[in-house]
Amino acid sequence: MADVRAMCAIGLRGQLGLNGRLPWEGNKGREFVADVARFFDVTRGHVIIAGPRTIASVPAFAYEDRTIVEIRSNMIAQEVLAQFPDRVVYVGGGPPVWETYARFIRHWDITRLPYDGDADRWFDPAWLVGSEKPE
Repeated sequence: MADVRAMCAIGLRGQLGLNGRLPWEGNKGREFVADVARFFDVTRGHVIIAGPRTIASVPAFAYEDRTIVEIRSNMIAQEVLAQFPDRVVYVGGGPPVWETYARFIRHWDITRLPYDGDADRWFDPAWLVGSEKPE
């Protein structure tokens, strides 16, 4: 089975998203720019699976040195992950995706950014332990 991981940034109160985007998107502060650069550095050579909104935000250059796969809610998580045996797979896409894949994620890489503004999506600590164990 794949080595399944998640990498995300959250605000000071666990903020994840606002109106389908990162709440701090476009912020040119050092920490924010470094977080994006680190994401692309760490995921280089690996697989990223994510929902359509997240995939739509992936820049063209990212397709050159990583495998990027769009997933949908009607796909079976075990079958998606089985496509990548012996690979590192990063699960992206926010709450709906992590709700489905949390039970498979063995490593969470979470960066807390100095953002304390509005959000409509929040990190759920329950994802860290998964809702149930994989079969």
